[in-house]
Parts: sequence; C-alpha cells; structure tokens
Amino acid sequence: MRNTHQGDPRPASDYQHINAPIASPCIRICCLDDNDICLGCFRSLQEITQWTQIDNHTRQAILTNAKQRRQAYEGHA
Repeated sequence: MRNTHQGDPRPASDYQHINAPIASPCIRICCLDDNDICLGCFRSLQEITQWTQIDNHTRQAILTNAKQRRQAYEGHA
C-alpha cells in the first residue's frame, strides 16, 4: 500500500505509529502521596484511571503535567 500523500514515496505503514495510542508512563512503582499523585509516574489518581479512555492529545497533556510535577517534587526533595 502506498501513501496517499502526493510525492511521498513511503508506504502508508510507515505512518501507523502516528495514530498509535501513547503508552502509559506507569513504571509499576505505585505509591500515592497525600494529594493522590503517584510517586512513580507522577500522574494523579484520576489521570491514571482515565488513561485507557482518553485520546492522545489529552494523554500528552497529562504527560506534560506529570513531568512538571516530577520536576517540582525533585526540586523539593
């Protein structure tokens, strides 16, 4: 199967990863702090439970927030 984008010689299979779901950042160190933030992946309990039902745009926003939480945590540790 060829890509339908005019002039692009790559097969459509090269683009399958674009729509693939973003993998969970869970590292199997699940320990919630007093604010229900996991100290393993730094997602909130709500973000963790919703992960399988949300789109990639929302997942990316959660990953950004988790990264900021981790940085804040490490800055105070």
